[in-house]
Amino acid sequence: MDDVRFKGARHAARIDHHVGDRIRRRRTILGYTQEQLADALDISYQQIQKYETGANRVSAGRLFQISQRLEVPISFFFDGLGIDFGDDGSAWANRATIETVRSLHQIQDPALRTAVLGLLKALAASPETDQSQAGLKENGAGYGNGVNTHARAGGDRDDGR
Repeated sequence: MDDVRFKGARHAARIDHHVGDRIRRRRTILGYTQEQLADALDISYQQIQKYETGANRVSAGRLFQISQRLEVPISFFFDGLGIDFGDDGSAWANRATIETVRSLHQIQDPALRTAVLGLLKALAASPETDQSQAGLKENGAGYGNGVNTHARAGGDRDDGR
């Protein structure tokens, strides 16, 4: 944090907004509503809204409670302050990304979860990924890509080849 200097009320407000954004992101990943988190903390959902927008500052004690309910260390809320402070979170706003992370989090078997994560990383690193995504967009495909996922074992083809 030596390269970043936070001075004055404007920087404090930016930190409050960042912490609130991290609360919202984690709550959303876990699939909690503002009401559910508020009930767990015995506060109003309006207070959660104020925390998430940065309108109200989260006290140290409340941040500790939130970290316990959202199952993350307190440091999670400050990650990225010195590096990606200007990040608008557009990747996290993508519903498919949120659903993917939520589904990955729900896999109970650690070995299976690690294998799925490895598969996702391999697919993302593949040079064909950009080309196949471009083809999906051109064909107007959304989540499905039109590929027959029920192909027969042994490579049998319907056209007789």
